[in-house]
Amino acid sequence: MRWLFMLLLVLNIGYFAWHRHEAPLMAKDVTPVSLYKGGQEEIRLIREAGAGRAVRKRDECLVVGGLQSEEQLQSLRQRLISLDISTESLAYRLPGEAGYWLQVDAQSERLLDQPVLTSLSKDFKDLKHKIILCGGVASAG
Repeated sequence: MRWLFMLLLVLNIGYFAWHRHEAPLMAKDVTPVSLYKGGQEEIRLIREAGAGRAVRKRDECLVVGGLQSEEQLQSLRQRLISLDISTESLAYRLPGEAGYWLQVDAQSERLLDQPVLTSLSKDFKDLKHKIILCGGVASAG
């Protein structure tokens, strides 16, 4: 009986040592993520960047138009000039779009906001606005 007791005692001590060896260590100190960021900015939504303005790439331009005649286009151009918005006529057609278009200069884009576009669309029935690549993807014609 003594031998059985000694055997169980040795087995328990061995099991305890083995179990202790596999047990997870104490929790490590976790470093906050903010320390790893360094000089990086936080993630922001697109609508939060620039007070609600859409963020555009440098090679994208705003165009307005879609008008059916050059007379309407010239009238739109005069109206935009009166609002201090400088434009230039596009020498090519927009892919998949009919009509005549004006490209708004980059410095004037901030002046052509949604309320101005809404008031212009009341006067020019077919007026549309798009953001396209500035280089002119379509061929002349």
